[in-house]
Amino acid sequence: MYNKVVIASDSFKGSLTSLEVAQSVAKAVKESHPLCEVVEVNVADGGEGTMDALQHTLGGRKVTLEVSDPLGRPVNASYVILDDGNTAVLEMSAASGLTLLTPEERNPSKTSTVGTGELIRDALDKGCRKFLVGIGGSATNDAGMGMMYALGFRFKDASAVELPPVGGSMIKVASIDMTGRHPGLSEAHFVVACDVKAPLYGPEGAAYVFGPQKGADKDMVEALDMGLRHFAEVSAAATGYDFSSLDGSGAAGGLGFAFRQYFAARLERGVEMVLDAIHFDELLKGADLVITGEGRVDSQTLTGKTPFGVAQRALRQGIPVVAIGGSVTLDHEQAQSAGFKDVVQITPAGMPLEEAMKPEVAAENIYQTIKSLLRKYE
Repeated sequence: MYNKVVIASDSFKGSLTSLEVAQSVAKAVKESHPLCEVVEVNVADGGEGTMDALQHTLGGRKVTLEVSDPLGRPVNASYVILDDGNTAVLEMSAASGLTLLTPEERNPSKTSTVGTGELIRDALDKGCRKFLVGIGGSATNDAGMGMMYALGFRFKDASAVELPPVGGSMIKVASIDMTGRHPGLSEAHFVVACDVKAPLYGPEGAAYVFGPQKGADKDMVEALDMGLRHFAEVSAAATGYDFSSLDGSGAAGGLGFAFRQYFAARLERGVEMVLDAIHFDELLKGADLVITGEGRVDSQTLTGKTPFGVAQRALRQGIPVVAIGGSVTLDHEQAQSAGFKDVVQITPAGMPLEEAMKPEVAAENIYQTIKSLLRKYE
């Protein structure tokens, strides 16, 4: 008999949102255990859906404004101000994402994070001083110069000529003028969702690892890496410290570096940022079972995706955790070593993927799977 069950699943991408997954699980739990307290939590891992998940759980309003896309063209992008009036939740891909460009337009020597900075500036102007920022899916490799530019920083070459804040300018930066930085930054606190461990430059850095998918050829990758290295040196001279080798500095083309180096941001796994923000540990108290999941549960799940993050929190309180997935490739030993009581595929054997991904089919498969599991555990 269960007295309290917490449901905290990521979305099943292309099929169901986090909330829709929770609703299907909850239906099965409530039918099997009518007196059970069921807590439905909308969660994400810092990527797509994070802003909506936090808004749903914590309340807030969406703000939409015209900002610059990666090539400086106008684009409408949104962020959320939570109900506390002090916290802004942003996804940098809304303004500076790769999906905003056609494959032919991808060129990280010309792209910029200005639009991301414009979102932050707007939130600062509206009184926000705490920022939760997801930085996945970038089209940029500018070490955050664009974001900093939008917040009042200026970059000059050896002749004191101002440089455009794009990836190709990094190698030319001789000085950084911080006198015009937004006054709100001195009071702002940033938490950045960052699941990438790359340093700023070098063979494992932003340019070499992620440059090609953003449109960089071999020569451009080398040039960008030199630019990142040079920008780190100039930044160290300007601030007196150097975070270029920190895990995550290379995330989003060096945006992680800019956040840490200039804004004293905390870089942490996306799911940890989300779970902390919603006070997940408190929601877990008194639970007999936690049900989590995502569309595909595989070895990548164990690198810090939502189900793994949820499981780690639950295990600290001694609560058993079950994970469900549209497809599951973890074996029993892997699942148990990661702390899961059970990992179960919701899709019946032989069901075509196209059929399984239909929202109504996925919802029914979740419902039937949970009903079956609860019978097994009784």
